[in-house]
Amino acid sequence: MGLSETLGWIATILFTVCYIPQIIKTSKTKTVEGLSFLLLFIQFIANIVALWYSFLITQAPLQVKYVLGIVFLSICIVLYMKVKISNEKEKSVIKQQIYEKK
Repeated sequence: MGLSETLGWIATILFTVCYIPQIIKTSKTKTVEGLSFLLLFIQFIANIVALWYSFLITQAPLQVKYVLGIVFLSICIVLYMKVKISNEKEKSVIKQQIYEKK
């Protein structure tokens, strides 16, 4: 394995694991405050396009990176939506309780 291929695999690993801290933070804190859904969505689309490109140029490290990127971004997006919906429901219940006390 040459230097360029080694660098490609190192970049693949680093780009892939960069989503893990956000997944852990969102899971633990149950908040998406400060996290942009649009950023996640654009990254998701970009990874799909880039995966297509990586197949056209037959680059295995890129193919792995983009597939894993799509998987981790999917987890981030689903988690984002789940937390956002849960937090909105909670706010609604609190508002209803305050309204009923008046």
